[in-house]
Amino acid sequence: MPAGALDDRVHAVLAALEAEASAKVLAEMGPRYGLVVEKALGVPMARMQAVAKALGRDHDLAEALWITGWYEARIVACLVDDPALVTVAQMDRWRADFDNWGVVDTVCFKLFDQVEGAPAVALRWCGLNDEFGRRAGFALLACLALHGGGEETDFLEGLRLIEACATDERNFVKKGVNWALRAIGGKANARLRAEARAVAARLAASTDRTARWNGKDAAKGFARADAKGGAG
Repeated sequence: MPAGALDDRVHAVLAALEAEASAKVLAEMGPRYGLVVEKALGVPMARMQAVAKALGRDHDLAEALWITGWYEARIVACLVDDPALVTVAQMDRWRADFDNWGVVDTVCFKLFDQVEGAPAVALRWCGLNDEFGRRAGFALLACLALHGGGEETDFLEGLRLIEACATDERNFVKKGVNWALRAIGGKANARLRAEARAVAARLAASTDRTARWNGKDAAKGFARADAKGGAG
């Protein structure tokens, strides 16, 4: 696609998003949802999804939208990108821009967990030390568990990393660790279910407050699911 035509499409998408913007949504993003974003319009998720649906799959447009830096444009970018064309290099490049949990979780849930090589990327990101980089690792691990990606060995290593990082008290890391633990414990694989519950039990008995919260919260979720005869 010629550069000029691509620029025109980006401008058209931004205009469509701006038309859906709400001052109320923008004002509530931080206080209500914990979304602290430097560049945002205040568009409800349902409207971003509608804008993306009308665009179809477009890898080049996705990259161009991402580069704008707008929160809403980045959400649309992950919804229109083609996972078959996404590379590990792109995943790392986008991950370096992660600055809020909304983009992290949506990109991982809607796009990155479908990319070839995603399990190895998730495990590598879990070892990062910046808050949203590590959040991305555990969020991607959770999405892979929920959507049927990855092998047993990936999740066993994931459980090791969960246990190692369970003391990280940063809010978005803590919740990412918990999400991944519960997602792995909810898989049909009997070994993973047992191992996840064992990790939760050890964490629940920890002297560290954050680790203890992670263990107890996951254990409660497992108990509720087991009582219903379903996945945790």
